[in-house]
Amino acid sequence: MSAAPGEPPAAEPGSVPAVPSGVPSGAPSAVPTGVRRVVPPTADATRIVLVRHGEAICNVNGVVGGVRGCTGLTELGHRQVSALAARLERTGELAGATALYASVLPRAVETAGIIRPVVGGGALDIVQECALCELHPGESDGLSWQEVVDRFGVPEWDTDPNTVIAPGGESWTAFVARASSAVRSLASRHPGGLVVAAVHAGVIESTMISFLEIPAAVSRRGWTRIVHASMTEWEWIPTESRWVLVRFNDACGIPTA
Repeated sequence: MSAAPGEPPAAEPGSVPAVPSGVPSGAPSAVPTGVRRVVPPTADATRIVLVRHGEAICNVNGVVGGVRGCTGLTELGHRQVSALAARLERTGELAGATALYASVLPRAVETAGIIRPVVGGGALDIVQECALCELHPGESDGLSWQEVVDRFGVPEWDTDPNTVIAPGGESWTAFVARASSAVRSLASRHPGGLVVAAVHAGVIESTMISFLEIPAAVSRRGWTRIVHASMTEWEWIPTESRWVLVRFNDACGIPTA
């Protein structure tokens, strides 16, 4: 079929449309680089998978869960992480992991222990790091939240994120900086690898704020709802010095009760 005057030649039946100029070979849907929104995987990227721990006893009991207050996972928490482990065994999606980390808090260490057999072939040691912990609570550690209110009051972090939670504890601003820096360091230590870390909702939220460069005026805590035993995955692309969010709150098949 011939084209009308001034129109490009019509494609022959069954032929493949020509790729527009400026489109890299094999690019998804042949979308030009300048407008492409789905970024293809990068060969030298470092993948960081952050696993939130399962439901914890301190979560249920309303206790501040620092190193003194955290007493590990609830029965539901164990089931949640076991469900995640069963999925990982079935899919093999983290079988190629090169490192396994956890914060030093029992709920994260237990989580890492449950998924360890299906991460990196079950051969990885769990490296515990305090820098990956939830916000350091200082003197409020182990107290009920009512006791914290009675003794120290409660800072209003939406308006003053630089106020510490209690004497010896962190502010929201300091926590975001510390936790996101800890995750950044994992990428620098394991270039091109797949790192899995059992961490906390606050740590994951901190990476969202820091890596996506969300302005302080809108980075109020609690603007994401990160569920137990979920996975959030980042890619660090060293050639471009930027982070790519691959998945967030991936909790398919995890029980909630």
